[in-house]
Amino acid sequence: MIVKANPAGILGTGHCVPDQVWTNKDLEKMMDTSDEWIRSRTGIGARHVAPKGVNTSDLATKAGEEALKNAGIKAEDLNLIIVCTLTPDRALPSTACKVQANLHAVNAAAFDLEAACSGFAYGSIIASQFIENKMYKYILVIGAEILTRVINWKDRSSCVLFGDGAGAAVIGPVPSGYGILGGAMGADGTGGDFLTIPASGVEMPPTDALRENGMAYAKMDGKEVYKFAVKAMPHAAELALKRSELTKEDIDVLVPHQANIRIIQSAAKRLHVPMEKVFVNIEKYANTSGASIPIALDEAVHAGMIHRGDIVCLDGFGAGLTWASLVMKWY
Repeated sequence: MIVKANPAGILGTGHCVPDQVWTNKDLEKMMDTSDEWIRSRTGIGARHVAPKGVNTSDLATKAGEEALKNAGIKAEDLNLIIVCTLTPDRALPSTACKVQANLHAVNAAAFDLEAACSGFAYGSIIASQFIENKMYKYILVIGAEILTRVINWKDRSSCVLFGDGAGAAVIGPVPSGYGILGGAMGADGTGGDFLTIPASGVEMPPTDALRENGMAYAKMDGKEVYKFAVKAMPHAAELALKRSELTKEDIDVLVPHQANIRIIQSAAKRLHVPMEKVFVNIEKYANTSGASIPIALDEAVHAGMIHRGDIVCLDGFGAGLTWASLVMKWY
């Protein structure tokens, strides 16, 4: 196992999901689908839906407050806030700046990071570099999404897959031998059209007509995304483990992106990690993209699944196409 001179680790976690829950049974009343069809193909049973007036920054702020509380860190002690999201409140200002204002984190820089479902792992790896280099001491990394506003509710094959929520972690210095040991980030932009929102930027500004024909909402080639995911997730984890000077057998807890139970099972099998070591909460939340891994991590911590000294692997893939993994010795 690699030992770093100035290690960075997770000091506290938190999450927030909207109170409103739509079960598969609720969706049966809205479209031609069934609880059995959704569960058998995805493992999803419900998703949380943000009501009108609640935005990504609101969920991110609450998750951040919880992470700060659990870390025992004050907002004014933060040096940087990174919000990982594909559903920002606005293009300008960044959602991270809105969170900084909400938290009164007056000493923190702030920026958004867009790597979709890989975002939290990307953000945590980036944060660790600032801390290891002693530029910053405390960094708040948040994954937050309101996906139910960017999916096409007329597309029954994809709209059932997503939900809203936010998860957060405070990253700071930890004792030698603990913390983030290694990470891996990657991308394959040639697959960008496999999961995309065509009319969402300057290339094709959204209009009423584009919304009506579905171009302003998420489009996914499920078969191609699945093919990418089952290879990318184990590859990312293996590379992160190698950089940590560890092996697959060293993993105590695997916290994967919660996109599809079949993808999770496939990745666990390829990594030779038994499912009892894999944290799964997709049944409750569906795919919350950038919020997925930090929500799962916080729940795993509070469920007593993760203990000090455990080797924890975070592993994800996302639109872009992107992939990322990090390995840490839990502090």
